[in-house]
Amino acid sequence: QVQLVESGGGLVRAGESLRLSCAASGRIFGIKTMNWYLQTPGKQRELVAQISSGGSTKYTDTSRDRFIISRDDSKNALYLEMNSLKPEDTAVYYCNADILTTESRLYSRTYWGQGTQVTVSS
Repeated sequence: QVQLVESGGGLVRAGESLRLSCAASGRIFGIKTMNWYLQTPGKQRELVAQISSGGSTKYTDTSRDRFIISRDDSKNALYLEMNSLKPEDTAVYYCNADILTTESRLYSRTYWGQGTQVTVSS
C-alpha cells in the first residue's frame, strides 16, 4: 500500500559527506512527521533527526551540528545530508514517516523503510 525506500548509503572516509534519500510511494494522501533513525548491531534504533509537516526540525546532540534533514513534499521525499562523517556514524539508517493514505485520511500510520548502510572508515 505504502512503501518507503532509502538510498544513498555507502562506504566513505572520515570527514566526507553523504546524502541519504527516502522516497515514499503508494496510495498517499498526506505525510506528517518524517524521521531518520539509525541502528547499530545489537542496539535499538535511535532517532537521528525529525522534520514536521510544517518544516520544523529536531536533531539529537550527535546530529545537530553535522546533519541536515529536509523534505520535498512534491516528491514525497525525505533527505538527510550528513557532513563531517565519523566512524561512529557507521550504522544502518532508516527513514520513518507518519502517513495518511487515500483509504485512511484521518488516521495516520507509521511506515518504515528497509534501511541503507552507511560505513565510515577512519
